[in-house]
Amino acid sequence: MPDNNIPDPTDVPSLPDRPTLPPRRIHTRRSWIGAAVVGLVLGGGGGFAAGRASSDGSGTKLTTVKIGVTDADQDYWKVFKKLARERNIKLETVNFSDYTQANPALAQGQLDLNLFQHLVFLATYNQQSHQTLTPIGSTYVVPLSLYSRKHKSVRSIPSGAKIAIPNDATNQARALLVLQQAGLLKLKGGGTILSTPAEIDKGASKVRVTPVDASQTVTSLSSVDGAVINNDFALDGKLDPKSALYSDNPKSATAQPYINVIVAREQDNDNPTYAEVVELYQDPRVSKLVVAESKNTSVLVRKPAAALRKLLTRLEKTVASK
Repeated sequence: MPDNNIPDPTDVPSLPDRPTLPPRRIHTRRSWIGAAVVGLVLGGGGGFAAGRASSDGSGTKLTTVKIGVTDADQDYWKVFKKLARERNIKLETVNFSDYTQANPALAQGQLDLNLFQHLVFLATYNQQSHQTLTPIGSTYVVPLSLYSRKHKSVRSIPSGAKIAIPNDATNQARALLVLQQAGLLKLKGGGTILSTPAEIDKGASKVRVTPVDASQTVTSLSSVDGAVINNDFALDGKLDPKSALYSDNPKSATAQPYINVIVAREQDNDNPTYAEVVELYQDPRVSKLVVAESKNTSVLVRKPAAALRKLLTRLEKTVASK
């Protein structure tokens, strides 16, 4: 597990050689509720208090916590909700097919918490949207991997090969660092968590990159030499993580900016009910299912909320300076 020493997230000139990690796992293997429900969540009017009182019909007082997610169909939620109910907390999941909507929904008070993103994604959102959403608990880090249906190893990828990478800013930068770490390209200045294809040193690079929507990276495999694919999309596409040609290391200190987190509004960062939700997520009865559903690629992280917020602040400064 990563320790509580917080590395400077700008110190990513080149990630360490293997072994070194969305979303977040930004997980998508689910039955989508879809845009209509997202619209309902965002347009439902009225913010939620920090936990709403209700009853289960037997007179037991329940505190309802509405949490935005992207993997509500996964088995661990059944156990998670059951354990929460035993503490008189009713977890209501709101599933998002477009993960760019989950932070606005939280900021606008339509959710109490969300659980889908890593710290770089959150830092970028806060800076671009002038928000102060804050992490209240850590969950896991997952690897980002290079797959191919045409080549059996990194070494066999030919010069001039085309590699698809996610086109959203945070995953794109990480994908470039993965390709650099694999020896397939070189970034000017070594690269950072905010690198773009414009920073590729073409003369020193073996491959060309093609940015595509992250959800299209798996389907692009038939038309490119390889693709850097988020763990969730790889699992959705029935790819075996063991078949990846290369992955970064989720246990590395340089992976800490990609720790996935449970997020609240700033004014709720000390809410005791939300702290219980974090504790229950980290219960082995839940976390072992999370790891199993990632085909054992997730690495669980136990980092104090104060340390997460300190790292987030550094990342926000990095984003602001770009």
